Amino acid sequence: MSPVARRAKRRVPAAKGRRSSIGLALAGGGPEGAIYEIGALRALDEAIDGLDLNTLDVYVGVSAGAFLAANLANGLTPAQMCRAIVKHEPGEHPFVPETFFTPAIGEWARRGLSVPRLAFEALWQFAKNPRDRSLLDSLTRLSRALPVGIFDNAPIREYLRAIYTIKGRTDDFRELERRLFVVAAELESGRSVNFGAAGHDHVAISRAVQASSALPGLYPPVEIDGKLYVDGILNHTMHAGVALEAGADLVLCVNPIVPVDVSSVPIDVEHGPEELVERGLPTVLSQTFRTLIHSRLTMGMEHHARSHGDADVVLLEPGRDDHRMFFTNIFSFSARRAVCAHAYERTRRDLRARFDDIAPILGRHGLSLNRRVLEERRELWRGVGLEELPGRRLPVRDEPTLARLEGALDRLEQALRD
Repeated sequence: MSPVARRAKRRVPAAKGRRSSIGLALAGGGPEGAIYEIGALRALDEAIDGLDLNTLDVYVGVSAGAFLAANLANGLTPAQMCRAIVKHEPGEHPFVPETFFTPAIGEWARRGLSVPRLAFEALWQFAKNPRDRSLLDSLTRLSRALPVGIFDNAPIREYLRAIYTIKGRTDDFRELERRLFVVAAELESGRSVNFGAAGHDHVAISRAVQASSALPGLYPPVEIDGKLYVDGILNHTMHAGVALEAGADLVLCVNPIVPVDVSSVPIDVEHGPEELVERGLPTVLSQTFRTLIHSRLTMGMEHHARSHGDADVVLLEPGRDDHRMFFTNIFSFSARRAVCAHAYERTRRDLRARFDDIAPILGRHGLSLNRRVLEERRELWRGVGLEELPGRRLPVRDEPTLARLEGALDRLEQALRD
């Protein structure tokens, strides 16, 4: 068990005869983080007897975690979400990472059209008093023409609205049978806002998730009731405290954002250079972001242990040696499946290794960690009703022509991504 999780163990047993309130907190992590969390959730769903991830007392999600928490509260099972990654089920909308990466053409155009006006204003200010500021200082006004988001997050809202308005699901917090909190940060004040709480439960779930995942620089802020909101991860990584404040006795947490450690465990040859700096600016920024986020998570978990000593918090996350999570390109069909299956296996392995620590915690809340299930040889895709063959798109059929076509599609997507 990680030191953070150990310090958050419950110290005071629940009152005799009272049913424990169980919550789930899911962190962000982008599309790859969402896919990792889906695999981890499926492992928890199988391994914990008495746990129904669709009937918990409280759900808390931030960014990509908000997307999954809302799905669970709306009755979508981990098995359904696993299948949605690789297969279009009738009546459902497939989960495709491309939904998260639609270029914000409108934002680019609007900002681009402002360049002539901003340039004129900058030159005019310099001409009025050239001794007060340099020309370069005046031209910094042009920075206002930079887009506030590279990608458009409206498709995310539209995708969620589509899946929440079928089969008796709902896009309204007030119509859910379970409590759902989607956390975003108000841009002007920097304060966290819990959509789904009183006073903020009139906002559509799909719009709240859009706001919660609006990471500055990648997506533009989302306007709700005249205020602008951005990714809730800016204040806290997990927001498990929201579930604790809502009265949860046990909070299961899944976090996919962990910095990679290549100092002691070399990267596999297939992943390229071992030095992160040799992989360019995106890799360095990713490592920096992950390190900052995970450091805040550690401090947050320690705070929960002090402020809610009568509650249990169990954290599951990748290890720092988990190169697959750091370097995988989820735009490839096969890699997308591999990340989900990897998360499933990694979580099962983590539960086996920490069995003696986690089982008593779950037992205090009427749950049982099933050792037999954890020790069985299981495959994710067979368990959710699909067959898995490495390097093949699903559903799998043993046809050479189809196999070659799907392999070509994988290589094409990788080439376009590169």
